[in-house]
Formats: sequence, C-alpha cells, structure tokens
Amino acid sequence: MKMMDTRAYVGMLKELVEQGREVRMVISGSSMAPFLIHGRDSIFFRAPARELRKGDIVFYERPGGQFVVHRICRVHADGYDIIGDAQTEIEHHVQRKQIFAWVTKVERKGKILVPGTFWWEFFAQVWIRIIPLRPILMHGYARLFGVDKKKNDACRENERKRR
Repeated sequence: MKMMDTRAYVGMLKELVEQGREVRMVISGSSMAPFLIHGRDSIFFRAPARELRKGDIVFYERPGGQFVVHRICRVHADGYDIIGDAQTEIEHHVQRKQIFAWVTKVERKGKILVPGTFWWEFFAQVWIRIIPLRPILMHGYARLFGVDKKKNDACRENERKRR
C-alpha cells in the first residue's frame, strides 16, 4: 500500500472544497471523541454556506500548517475559540481565513447524522457547555466502552505540543 503525506492529502481535499464540492473523509485522531471515533466515523464537509456559529464543527489550518477538525465554542468579532470534543483546552482566536470547511454531516456508527439530530445537538449544545467536566466524563466513557486512556492522553499531549 502506498502512503500519502497527510498535508498533501488534506491539501487535495481543500482544493475540492474550494471548487464547491462536498468531501468525505474518515476521521483520524481522537480529539473529537466521543462524538467521532478514529477510523470508524467519517465527516462530510464543504465551504461554509452561512455564518459560522457556536457548536459548528469546522476544518481549519493552524499557522504551523497542521489541519484540524474541531468545534466552535465561542464566536468573537475577530475570530473563534475552538476545541475538540475530547479536550479541555480551548484554542483562542482562530481567524475566519484559517477555516476552509464546515462539517455538514457525519457518518457515526454507520448512520448519517446532520444538525438537528439528537447526538449532533447533544454535542453542539450540551457537551460544549461542560468543558470543565470532560475529564471525569471521558474517564467514565473510557472505562465503560474500553477506550484506551493512554492513547487519548497521548493525543491530548500531542495537541498541546503542536500549538
């Protein structure tokens, strides 16, 4: 199997979005758990069709060139505060020009979810408000569903180092 550089791959997807296409991608990484699980779930995304708001999942590029899919937790006049569903540290002041796509739907556990469905709204409306409680809830989730806590901790540590 031939491996492709992640930056080149996402760069190609970004070009498709800029051409007005909707793109599907399998989730890689655990920063959006428990809503989206690495290797199991997919996102569908396109160029934003409206003003972005709290709870939206966006695909953006960090100044260092890393591509990230996270959720908007606050909207400011000069940018956005963004966080992964498995995280407790907010990334502040992400600029609109860094965001190239908006997640329009997901395939989660083999089912298509769109805004308005129960789990989508739970994570967009409830989960986003309980950031300080996430470590406790994620620990319980990991124990209940056998998620590898060390892998999740390593993912969070890598996220901190990349900033």
